[in-house]
Amino acid sequence: MAVCRLIVVASFLTMALLPERLVAQASNWRSSGNRYSTAGETAAPPTANAYATEANAAPLGQLPPSTDITPEIPANTIGTNSMSPIANPPPTRSRVTKGPSSLPNEGGQVMRDYDIRPYTSRANGTSKPEQVIVDWILRETGYEAWHSEPLGLLSASPHTLRVYHTPEMQAAVADIVDRFVNRSAAGHAFTLRVVTIDNPNWRSRALPLMTPLPVQSPGVQGWIMPKENAAALIAEMTRRNDYREYNSPQQLIPNGQSMLLSTMRPRAYIKGVVPTQNVWPGFQPEQGQLEEGFSMEFSPLLSLDGATADAVIKLRLQQVEKMLKVKLDVPSPVAQNQRMEIEVPQMTMANLHERFRWPSDQVLLLSMGVIATPGPARGNMVTDALPMLKSAPRADALVMVEMKGSVMPTAATGGAGSAAAAATATRPAGSFQGRY
Repeated sequence: MAVCRLIVVASFLTMALLPERLVAQASNWRSSGNRYSTAGETAAPPTANAYATEANAAPLGQLPPSTDITPEIPANTIGTNSMSPIANPPPTRSRVTKGPSSLPNEGGQVMRDYDIRPYTSRANGTSKPEQVIVDWILRETGYEAWHSEPLGLLSASPHTLRVYHTPEMQAAVADIVDRFVNRSAAGHAFTLRVVTIDNPNWRSRALPLMTPLPVQSPGVQGWIMPKENAAALIAEMTRRNDYREYNSPQQLIPNGQSMLLSTMRPRAYIKGVVPTQNVWPGFQPEQGQLEEGFSMEFSPLLSLDGATADAVIKLRLQQVEKMLKVKLDVPSPVAQNQRMEIEVPQMTMANLHERFRWPSDQVLLLSMGVIATPGPARGNMVTDALPMLKSAPRADALVMVEMKGSVMPTAATGGAGSAAAAATATRPAGSFQGRY
């Protein structure tokens, strides 16, 4: 009985002393930098979740708080660390220097001034007539000749054309300028006809009257013919029911000047939907506009001796074949289950931009092929009554160019422009560059 009492007392003493021993061991761990030693053996430090720090120590008998959650960084410490985001590098700019004090002439370039007043004084009704001379120089010499080595400069005012280039290029420029200031060609003009024929079978009777001319534009054919044959061909065409003209053949285009002929007309349609808040029904139709018709720019120029003629023809044609209807579901907060019909244009386009050269005593005839008509088609009682039978009109578009000779009075001889009218350079005929 006494032995049992001794065992119970020893157990109570052990349980009373155990918390004190645990607290003492924890104190040893904190004082030794979280390391502890037992019987000459070094143990590994406890894990981060095994024991809490002194400030967050849990009471005895409770689990320590979990440290798996990422702690929140105070706002006043953001951006105070040594690391910073990498910014994009600044844009690289070209290195600019002052440049030489004089124009480089490693290619033998020379500066020349050309008096162009004999031409610009005749074209006083044209805005910036000197630009026509610059355009023809660029067509003849090529655009790249003025934007590469050797250095070249080309500048024009209403009185003077200033050129800095090699002697060979100066000769080419002088030939173009002479063709503009030439007094013998000042009174010449050109006529232009733009017509369509529904059926291209006119060729069967006209073929013996014409001589083919090479054309580079796809689908375009060219011929030349004597003026007598051209008059007979026009008389034959005008008797056809499908013949139609789009300009006045009596309109004259002076030599060296440009003319713009256009039948473009606007056509409105609904191309989309624009949402509108708080306005019934919650959307509005978006209006669109396109142009329909043809636009042609014609720029002729006689050679210095008047034997040949050059012309740059730039034609743009657009036609709306039909408008395709599309219904859109347009739900809106104002009204649900709304529908709107829009239109999608189905179009046909044709383009021509080419330079032609032919003998000035002949007539130039060009065929664009069977394309969309330049203007609205004539009404038809059957197709107008039955829209399902109506289709976009097609026709063979023809362009006829003729030089009319001296039709304008020439300027009086003598004066300041007489010296400029003299030839300043010669160049072989037929040596133009490219299509333009």
